[in-house]
Amino acid sequence: MSAEIVNICWFRRDLRLEDQAALYHALKSGKPVLPVFVFDTDILDDLFDKADRRITFIHNVLKDMQHQLRNYGANIEVFHGTPAAAFAHWTKKYSVGAVYTTHDYEPYARQRDAAIAKQLAVQGIGFFQFKDQVILEKNEVLKDNGEPYTVFTPYSRKWQSIITPFQLKSYPVQQYMHHLFKAAAKDIPSLASIGFKPAADQDFPSSTPDEAIISHYDKTRDFPALNGTSRLGVHLRFGTISIRKLMRTAMELNQIYVNELVWREFYQMIIWHYPHVVHSSFKPQYDQIVWRNNEAEFKRWCEGQTGYPIVDAGMRELNTTGYMHNRVRMITASFLTKHLLIDWRWGEAYFGQQLLDYDLAANNGGWQWAAGSGCDAAPYFRVFNPTLQTQKFDKDLQYIRKWVPEFDSLQYVHPMVSHEVARKRALEVYGKALKK
Repeated sequence: MSAEIVNICWFRRDLRLEDQAALYHALKSGKPVLPVFVFDTDILDDLFDKADRRITFIHNVLKDMQHQLRNYGANIEVFHGTPAAAFAHWTKKYSVGAVYTTHDYEPYARQRDAAIAKQLAVQGIGFFQFKDQVILEKNEVLKDNGEPYTVFTPYSRKWQSIITPFQLKSYPVQQYMHHLFKAAAKDIPSLASIGFKPAADQDFPSSTPDEAIISHYDKTRDFPALNGTSRLGVHLRFGTISIRKLMRTAMELNQIYVNELVWREFYQMIIWHYPHVVHSSFKPQYDQIVWRNNEAEFKRWCEGQTGYPIVDAGMRELNTTGYMHNRVRMITASFLTKHLLIDWRWGEAYFGQQLLDYDLAANNGGWQWAAGSGCDAAPYFRVFNPTLQTQKFDKDLQYIRKWVPEFDSLQYVHPMVSHEVARKRALEVYGKALKK
């Protein structure tokens, strides 16, 4: 064990050295700071795709962070295993004074952090957490009666009425980087050593906000053929961009983009206050729906072979790139839950496997919105018509032609079900469940 006392900064979904709350507070403590990351086998063991894009993305980011840290004579130590094993290792190797990290609001993360805090407390080691991935968290935006909001619009009004310039300020981390723990150069463990291989598609979006796109976001965001969205979802998910910095940019450029960032905070607040939404409907009566759950039909939806071109284009884009345009996410989710009457949890889990920017809170919120079962959801009788959605948002068929080139040929599959038949069936099944 090293004699010098070090403080650990544990990176998770905050993978940057700029404007990072936990790193700032750790460095300001005055003791040498050791950055660490855990490739958590409790999570990785559930990933069936060993070329998972997200693991490649994280690995690339860690290599970049290591390169930056070398400029200060420091390293990020990467451990492959459980968090419990990682901290048993580090507390044996170093004299650890305290561990600094940022809040995570998902149920697994909360259980993990409570267990690590307890493990460290036995050794007299402090465990300090800080807000970083959202601007306002937990109980910071509440109704006047002290209850959490469950409808977005009043939440958003309250959020925007209480936000202050101070809450949007960046942490001046760079001033304190000389407090990093000095260590010999070390390579990040290879992907192969943790049981993975590089993703075939590594065309990851830039973490630099495109101000032109954000400026026109309200006019372009609904058209999947356009380059009209920021593509920053993966960077917000893994913290490779600061939400404070991005929100400052958004507030200068486009209020609709601000609203989208506030939606993200709303869903993080919901999962904190109502963790049951991970496995159950926010509105309990929606768990009475008798889903058809036809596995062959689910497979066709997954593969983009439904016979509805806008749906198939979205699913093929997802399977090929790990990304799907947000408007099309709503269309494909509505189709699965309303047209096919397949449980939203099946679709949510499939998106969870495929999306590079997968975020449990936002993905869950979006799927429950589409199914009608969530907070502030679309009413159950709102059934997206894929043909009308195409006419409104891809009228020149550019997006469809890109992903479903055979759609106007004899090779294209027939629609699985007619829209009118599916809509009538959905209203009957939903109506029956909600009358109970």
